[in-house]
Amino acid sequence: MLNVPKTSRGFTLIELMIVVAIIGVLAAIAYPSYQRYVIKTKRTDMMSEMQNIASVIESRKLAQGSYSAISAAVKTDFATAYPRQGTALYDVTINPITLTPPDNILTNKWIITATPKTGMQMASDGNLSLNYQGIKCRAAVCGTGDDWNK
Repeated sequence: MLNVPKTSRGFTLIELMIVVAIIGVLAAIAYPSYQRYVIKTKRTDMMSEMQNIASVIESRKLAQGSYSAISAAVKTDFATAYPRQGTALYDVTINPITLTPPDNILTNKWIITATPKTGMQMASDGNLSLNYQGIKCRAAVCGTGDDWNK
């Protein structure tokens, strides 16, 4: 009989533990980045929805001739929780910004504000707002570009 050396096949326990450790480190780095990406995406979706609301406000004003003619309808149609499907993350309000105290009549100077719902994923992200001039704000950062989304 010939004595043939046995070759081992498979992984040792140490090799397997090294692979598990590498995967753990990669996951620890990737997961927070993914969470930031998800939050930024949801914020961008809300700002896009606010742009749509602003567009509807202006188009209704053009069709009806004044802001006061559309005030109640705009607030009824759009001042609600968003997103409308799935889990609501923001409460939206639409208010005039020239009247003190503000009443129910929308003026040519308005502001749309999205307030994150307490206890939800966006709660620590801060309020979002969009005004009649197209200026977007998040917390204390305002602008017409993409600065609010950083």
